[in-house]
Amino acid sequence: MEHFIIENVSVCLEDGRMIQGEILISNGRIIEVIEGKSGIECERFNGNGNTLLPGFIDIHIHGADGADFMDGSVEAAAKIAKYLPSEGTTSFLATTITQSPEAIHQAIYVNREYIKGPMEGSAEMLGFHLEGPFIHPEQAGAQPKEFIVEPSLELLMNWFGESLTDLKIVTLAPERDSGLSVTSKLHESGVILSAGHTKATFSQMLESGDKGITHLTHFTNAMTGIHHREIGVVGAGFMDERFTCEVIADGIHISVEMLKMMSKFIGMDRLILITDSMRAKGLPDGVYSLGGQPVTVADGKAVLADGTLAGSVLKMNDGVKLMKEVAGLTWHQLQLISSQNAAKRLGLYSRKGSISRGKDADLVLVTEDLEVLCTFCKGAIGYINEKLTYGQEGNPNG
Repeated sequence: MEHFIIENVSVCLEDGRMIQGEILISNGRIIEVIEGKSGIECERFNGNGNTLLPGFIDIHIHGADGADFMDGSVEAAAKIAKYLPSEGTTSFLATTITQSPEAIHQAIYVNREYIKGPMEGSAEMLGFHLEGPFIHPEQAGAQPKEFIVEPSLELLMNWFGESLTDLKIVTLAPERDSGLSVTSKLHESGVILSAGHTKATFSQMLESGDKGITHLTHFTNAMTGIHHREIGVVGAGFMDERFTCEVIADGIHISVEMLKMMSKFIGMDRLILITDSMRAKGLPDGVYSLGGQPVTVADGKAVLADGTLAGSVLKMNDGVKLMKEVAGLTWHQLQLISSQNAAKRLGLYSRKGSISRGKDADLVLVTEDLEVLCTFCKGAIGYINEKLTYGQEGNPNG
């Protein structure tokens, strides 16, 4: 479908308005957002009155559908990217885990090869989120401790080259970066620095914020919490508006009460929903692997043998749904935390993150309770739910 219209939809606009209308799409881009019904003659896709949102952007995901970005194969990357539109995700950052330098290098090389290839109908890989190995061993969580090292610009350049091409986010423990020298240099290079798996104090977070830390990895998890005499990294997330906060909204990593508190006191402009999902997402309960470690998945929870949470099996649309339910968020607020904020954070808002003329036609059609009906990746259908009448008169490619 090079040229078509999505009609009969409630469109969530970037200014907060909801309109009943249609979207004209051509060659993967949004050509026009039309209120009401136009007389344009072309193929039409009937949204049956459902809600159209900008496609979700997941900036922290390890795997899905049995594959992991650390598997070191183009096929694994392709499998994940093909699966993600089923949950409304249209773009993402391939996220690594603490492993040997050789394993990380291989994962980066292979996934870069995937980026070069065609991705029609699949979610778009936007680059990399390097989670570890520059973390604190006492806050390792499910990250293998034996491969943890101190922050190293040399290692990063070995993996990504001197220009650090495709490196978008680095998660590190700022207290492990002597003099915050690596942090400062990465910040100067335009890489997003994120504090995570860290034992930093509140004062250390303020100092690291001055040197370039502007992001918090899976906020509240694997970091120092709030105490009445030391409010830690979590306190910094609430108090310091320089920090954007990743949120795993599954009700497991973060309680619904904490999700409500984040919504109320941090606000919509600094929250970014992520999944942090591992390879078991989309598959039945059972035993899987993460970073070479066995992970047991049961009832939506993924844990190591000692009970440590090991990523999630969360789908993006379920995270959006939970935020809507527990915090009473509007469609506009939901689009902020599921797409717009991430696009802005990555410097991609000129082409992603909202439904606007000229942007990529990354779109997700959802029901009132956030069931995904159809996902468009640059105008190509990446997923369609059997519940959406398809192939009827008025829908293209029937």
